[in-house]
Amino acid sequence: MASVLAFLTLGLVALGAQGARGRGPAPITIRAAHVFDGTGTLIENGVVEVTGTKITAVDKREGPVTYDLGDATLLPGMIDVHVHLNWYFSANGKYGGGGDTADYTTQAILDNARKTLMAGFTTVQSLGAASDKPLRDAIAAGVIVGPRLLTSISQIQAGTMTAEQLRDRVKQAKAQGADVIKFFASGSIRDGGKMNVTQQQVDAVCAEAKAQGLRSLVHAHDSASIIASVKAGCSQIEHGLFADDAAIKAMKDANVYFDPNIGLVLQNYLWNKDHYMGSGNFNDEGFASMEKALPNLPIIFKKALAAGLRMPMGTDAVAGAHGENAREIVARVQAGQTTRAALIGATSLAAESLGLGTTIGTLATGFEADIVAVPGDALTDISNVHHTKFVMKGGKVYKR
Repeated sequence: MASVLAFLTLGLVALGAQGARGRGPAPITIRAAHVFDGTGTLIENGVVEVTGTKITAVDKREGPVTYDLGDATLLPGMIDVHVHLNWYFSANGKYGGGGDTADYTTQAILDNARKTLMAGFTTVQSLGAASDKPLRDAIAAGVIVGPRLLTSISQIQAGTMTAEQLRDRVKQAKAQGADVIKFFASGSIRDGGKMNVTQQQVDAVCAEAKAQGLRSLVHAHDSASIIASVKAGCSQIEHGLFADDAAIKAMKDANVYFDPNIGLVLQNYLWNKDHYMGSGNFNDEGFASMEKALPNLPIIFKKALAAGLRMPMGTDAVAGAHGENAREIVARVQAGQTTRAALIGATSLAAESLGLGTTIGTLATGFEADIVAVPGDALTDISNVHHTKFVMKGGKVYKR
């Protein structure tokens, strides 16, 4: 992995100036039959105007435009608040197969980033690997094609660490350039998802993250780990597959974000069982646990929906799932969420959860020109979000 970091860093240093070159001031205009602004408003036959990297108008003007996309829906660039861009299948077809060259590893990660952007996801949060940092910076400089990237750079698993040691880990992550802290308060589904930390450990991580001005996202499956994390003042709960009514109430009372990942991650593991089998706890027992958990996903989501939890869109996309992120949006609608709310969850609400609610996730004057288009009326047929036909990020068109 060190060679991957070196490669990306070298590319950033050598080519970074390219990303700094300004674009011409001439505006770009995009028309579509449906324009969904990300907050709930729909404009029929609308036009979005872009100048440089920003949106400068959203209206219903007449006349010629730069891009007339016909019967399509314009949306803010979609956002996935939980991915792992560093997960890929090795040359031997296995996850974690090893023996890959530095070039193969690098190209696999870059391919994950490209696929994600081309699927209409212009911003993602990768949780997290050291390789995310140079990747983030190279994408921002325009050296590499990929979504705007936020990262935790590392993941914190408490084990036997003291509160002081955990606070030091958070400080270290901040010093390394982390945008967010990722902490594990429970095991995985394959291990039963039980709380495996103490309240003192969770308190230390979440309190120090807040002191450092960072958000804290906590992997927590069972009710004990969720309630402990909420009590500790965490920003967001990830997964929550075994949440009971008390855990859902705790999240609601604290108004934390909840990202349940119901539409892609477990399904992807099962679709790619042969690729994962034999790595870590990817064994027959682990896959049986995931298969058993599938029916519970929509049940938990419906309970969270009924409770009014704020649920930004996240997939936990890993090897095999990059570029398939929109499946989560479709799954949420199938589980009972309105199409409008599901799209808000993947745009303005997701941006808000990242602390970027005034910058991205909305089609409005002054926001970043992150704009995607999907065929037809996405509010009538949500499955259309899986077929992106136009992608613009920061005013630059990547797909049309």
